[in-house]
Parts: sequence; C-alpha cells; structure tokens
Amino acid sequence: MKVARIHSLYSEAEYDEAIKYIKNYIADYVDKYGVKPRFFIKTYGCQMNEHDSERIMWILKKLGFSFTDNEKEADYIIYNTCLIRENAELKVFGRVGALKSLKREKKSLKIILCGCMMENEGIRNTIKSKYRHVDIVFGANTLEELPLYIYRNLVDNEQVFDSFDKIDLIVEDISSIRKYDFKAYVNIMYGCNNFCTYCVVPYTRGRERSRDSDDILKEIRALASSGVKEIILLGQNVNSYRGKYGYGFHNLLSDIDKIDGIKRISFMTSHPKDISDELIASYGQLNNLLKYIHLPIQSGSNRILKEMNRKYTVEYYIDKINKIRDIMPNIAISTDIIVGFPGETEEDFQATLDLVKKVKYDSSFSFIYSIRPGTKAANLINQIAEEEKSLRLKRLNDVLNKISYEKNSECIGKKEIVLVEEVSKQNPNILSGRSEQNKLVHFEGNKSLIGELVTVEITNAKSFTLEGVLEVRK
Repeated sequence: MKVARIHSLYSEAEYDEAIKYIKNYIADYVDKYGVKPRFFIKTYGCQMNEHDSERIMWILKKLGFSFTDNEKEADYIIYNTCLIRENAELKVFGRVGALKSLKREKKSLKIILCGCMMENEGIRNTIKSKYRHVDIVFGANTLEELPLYIYRNLVDNEQVFDSFDKIDLIVEDISSIRKYDFKAYVNIMYGCNNFCTYCVVPYTRGRERSRDSDDILKEIRALASSGVKEIILLGQNVNSYRGKYGYGFHNLLSDIDKIDGIKRISFMTSHPKDISDELIASYGQLNNLLKYIHLPIQSGSNRILKEMNRKYTVEYYIDKINKIRDIMPNIAISTDIIVGFPGETEEDFQATLDLVKKVKYDSSFSFIYSIRPGTKAANLINQIAEEEKSLRLKRLNDVLNKISYEKNSECIGKKEIVLVEEVSKQNPNILSGRSEQNKLVHFEGNKSLIGELVTVEITNAKSFTLEGVLEVRK
C-alpha cells in the first residue's frame, strides 16, 4: 500500500519496509487483544491544522489503526500543535506533562507531537531534555512521512525526530478523514511570503507554494461526486495563489463555481494587500460564492500597520471594503485584530476602535499580542503591560459585540438558506447550521436534515448566533 510520495531523504525501499513492519505489528496486536490499536488526535490552531489532522487520520486508518475519541484508551496520542500564540503552546506542554503518569501506567502508550510548534528548534530541544516520554516529533511540512516515524520508533524504541529540513514538495496522494460528509476543507497553497513582524508562519510553514489547479479541481470534483456541497479553500494567503500561465485565484473560484454539486464556496485567509479587482468582481459574477469574506485588518492605526509590516494602510483597506460592498451590499465581513502590539498608544488603539465602528464587522477574532520568539516584533521596545492589553481587549470586544448584535438583528424576519451541520450539544431537538453569510443559526428540527440546505426564518438574534423556525417543505 502506498500512502504518499516520499521526498529524497528516504528511499522507496525504506518506505515499503516501514509499511510492511507496521502492518505486521497491527496484525500481532489484533491477535493479542482482539482489536486494532487505537489513536486519539487533538488539534490546536487554525483550519490548516484541522485539515492536517484529517490527513493524519487518513494515513493512520490506511495503515490499519482505528480512531478513538477517548484519550485514555488510545495506544497512540497525537497533539497537532500551534505556534501562533503562547497560550496554545502552554496548553500543549501542560497536557504533555500530564501524560507522563499515564505512560507509566500504560507502558505501550506512544505520544506524538506534530505541527507548527515542532518547527521551533528551542521547543524541540526542550522536548529532548525534559519530555523524554514523548516518542515521535515532526513539523508541519512532513506529515506524509508519519509511517516512517512510527516504524523507526517501534524498531528502536527511542525518540524519533524528523529531519527539521524545510520541505517544499506538495504531496498530492494523501486524502482525508473529514469531519463532515457534506463540506470539506481543500488546501490550495501552503506557506507565506509576507513576514508580518508578529507572525511565525513563514518560519513554520515555509514559503508560498501553490498547488496545480488541475489537482485542486480534480479533488473538488471527486468531493462533489461523494456528496460534498460546500468547499472551504485554505491557505495562509489564498489571494496570492498562483497557477500556471497567469492562472489566479479568481480563475480558480470561477472554475470551482462550475462544478456540479458544489453549492457553496468560501475561503480563508485573505490578505488585504492582495485583494484584486477580479476577486471583488467574483462576488457579483459567481453563483455559489458565500456572501462572506474574512479580511484581517489587525490594527486601525497606520503607524502600527507599518510596524507590523502589513503593507497596506487603513485608507487602502476601507477602499477595498467599499468596493466589495458596492458589488454585494449584504455581504458579511469578519476580521482579525491584535491589541497591545509593541508601542501601541492609546491614540493607536482609539484608531482601531474608530475603524471597527466605521466598517461594522459582522464578527471578529480579537487577540492580545503574544510575543513569538524569532519574530521581529519580539525584539521591539515598548512592550505593552499584560494588564493594559487585557483592558484594551475588553474595550474592543465590548464595541465589537454590540455591532455584531446590531448586524445580526437586521436578519430578524428574513428567510435564510442554511446548511445544516449538526445537532446542538445542549439540546438534541435543536439543529445548528450556517447561513449564506456564514452566520451560525439554531433552529428546531430532525437530525435527518444534517447535510441539507433548508430555509429558516430568523426570529431572534444574539451577538454570535441567530435563532429561527424551519420552513416546512411543501
């Protein structure tokens, strides 16, 4: 069985030997215990990480492992990590430390750490010296080699680390075990060339590499044939997608829009400096593009934007917002905002509040600035006190939540087309789904509607959700 194409660090013979050995290991395990060895996976961070976890699940299931959502009964525990913010990093180390006692009780337990955190050399050295109970460590760019890492650990019974080389290949023959049957993440590119001064992504994910458009469209056609209705295109900066012969992101959207069965298209994340007029025009031309865009501003201060190396101004950003709304007046817009960036004054913060009030975002992901070692911003003077950052975040969220409530209230009385996603965790009679503006909608209904597009009349609004009544089909 071939799981993936392996780059030149490993030979085909080594790869084949690894697969054979793991298959025999699993067969012996089944003979001994009557069940397949089980794996548990916990994902931290962005949608790219979520999709990487889906791919890891596919690899492990192809090898013969079975999935469990019970961490304590797992034979392999996998944490797919994030390095964007310190909080996620601390959570991972806390959980890994807690696994030491579990491993003492269960000698056969294997612990795997992967993802962006593992691209940091200092963190890798910490694991080598202080977390010897961890078995396998690999970064964000070599998940296709997981069978080799498992093989080496089983044979040598020692910690296995990947090569720490930056891999520029794009591996096309890894599929995914997806959370939903009716919507799917699809990577269109990897890496980032922007080098925002606060961000580690170019160092963990590498430089920008775009997938061939033929491979992307082939994957989406196959997904549509299997019943997928919604496609979410992923990339650190999807707007900078570059195919062959000048084929751009707007061309890709147009071709996806023509695929039978695909009813919804969305994408993340976008960089304002790369929003083209052709992309903006797509909102008036394509049938299946969601009435939604996520466009991170990060700060409303031109001085801070320059310090962040964002390569645009507030005026440029607002001009793009206005052009988008000229094409689609009812589009929902979300954003990312960082508060407490080094040197941010009260005047800078007020500029952010003014921008938020002017743009009137439907929703926002707002964060306290977190020092990331290795980034330029980590060395800037005038770091803001944690208490002040927390106060600013609260002030910002108070404004954002009020605007979100006002925007959501405009939906009351309207009929929304909702893609039903799941049963509410609080009430088994309530379903949850997403509107064409990507707003979360709760309504009473039967779980047989999951995966279907239904009409819901909105009766109530909150800052983060809508509530409504299902329209009965005639």
